[in-house]
Amino acid sequence: MRSIRPPFAGSRGRSARRRTSPVLAAVCLTATLALTATACGSGDDSAGGDTSSSAAQDGDGKITIPDDIRDRLKERGIDVDKWKNGAWKNWDKDDWLREAEDYINPIIEGLWDPDRMREADDPDENKGVDESDISGDQGVTDPTPDPVTAQAVGTPYHDNAPEAGKVFFDAPEGTMVCSATVVEDPANPGKSNMVWTAGHCVHAGKTGGWYRNIAFVPSYNNDGATAAELESATKADVAPYGVWWSDWAQTSDQWIEGGGATGGDGAPYDFAVLHVTPEEGGDGKSLEETVGSALPVNFSAPAVPKVESITATGYPAAAPFDGEKMLQCTDEPGRLSIVEADPTMYRIGCTMTGGSSGGGWVAAGADGKPALVSNTSIGPVSSGWLAGPHLGTVAKGVYDQVSGKFAGQ
Repeated sequence: MRSIRPPFAGSRGRSARRRTSPVLAAVCLTATLALTATACGSGDDSAGGDTSSSAAQDGDGKITIPDDIRDRLKERGIDVDKWKNGAWKNWDKDDWLREAEDYINPIIEGLWDPDRMREADDPDENKGVDESDISGDQGVTDPTPDPVTAQAVGTPYHDNAPEAGKVFFDAPEGTMVCSATVVEDPANPGKSNMVWTAGHCVHAGKTGGWYRNIAFVPSYNNDGATAAELESATKADVAPYGVWWSDWAQTSDQWIEGGGATGGDGAPYDFAVLHVTPEEGGDGKSLEETVGSALPVNFSAPAVPKVESITATGYPAAAPFDGEKMLQCTDEPGRLSIVEADPTMYRIGCTMTGGSSGGGWVAAGADGKPALVSNTSIGPVSSGWLAGPHLGTVAKGVYDQVSGKFAGQ
């Protein structure tokens, strides 16, 4: 959650200080490149995880990256060999890709190990602003809701919220974490590889570019182990349904052009859709088939007075939470307006904190079945409420473009 608005789309962990597939619309690349972390410094140039015929196998059966694809990546400023050896840590502003078509996220196998995921839970300092900055006559804003105490989701999480999980990524400040939701893909019914989260969990907005090493872990810490227990956890314990790397991400142009680190800038357009692929190739099943569920997205949800109840789900990481547990808040939504010219947002009472950003907001649709209607975007300096964008035509455009890009795949 952005505390109107801290940069803790998630949190910064110690691991970023201790350790060292791409799909480019602009150059029409179709390969997802897997770079083995164990090969770092070894001079091994092999790669795996290809999803098309663009990569070829060498005599040892390993998948290699054709020279023409390497050249096209270099045109976008990415040298695959240098990237896997740590070049992704270069956050020089001139080299930080920020345009919508510039998204690059090569898989680095083994990067998101249990320690690195667990250590992404130390939140950065809150840098929010006072609620007075969003009051006054800026559109329609209802009275501040009473806090609703976040409740623990029953374990195993997969039995109660199979679509929910964590998004991990690297930012200039360090290793970060958000929450996210598996959503349906209209172009691939029953076989979705699409994930919904917040825009600020994938792109820094007007002052930066795309974050790196973005990966989704459904049902993270499925059995609800404590932080102490997770210190000795295996990857299967924390990621029972695997690590899914984002081979494409898309957010709103409004977020890229106007999203800010504080004050709620761009919040009404703070949403993003990821397309993901399994780190280790998997068994050929889609993400939806793997977790057994995906939520529909409702882009025509009624105005606030007609929405009786919304449930927000996430992994809050800022105090008093530690980021390891999945929690939920259910409340009747009110309205929040940041800028009168922008769409009015939903707001609910909730004590979840940073790390819950991007988590899905679910309400019953016209058919009575649950559908995603928003995602956690912002909250106050001190916890007590959350706000999320009302998903309309812009959000549907982002969603449809990602679905169409991978139609039939």
